[in-house]
Amino acid sequence: MFKFLRNVSREMQKVSWPSGRELSKYTVTVLTTLIFITIFFALVDLGISQILEVLFSE
Repeated sequence: MFKFLRNVSREMQKVSWPSGRELSKYTVTVLTTLIFITIFFALVDLGISQILEVLFSE
């Protein structure tokens, strides 16, 4: 168990962590993408709902 934790610690020291500026840039990119995908699927859902309502309304 201790050998495993030591190896994990060594590997974590090799990791290249992003700078604060890079992290902010990546966060904005992810949130922007998430917003666009959410809007896209909401519009697709609304469109399909409207089409089905027109086709199957009595």
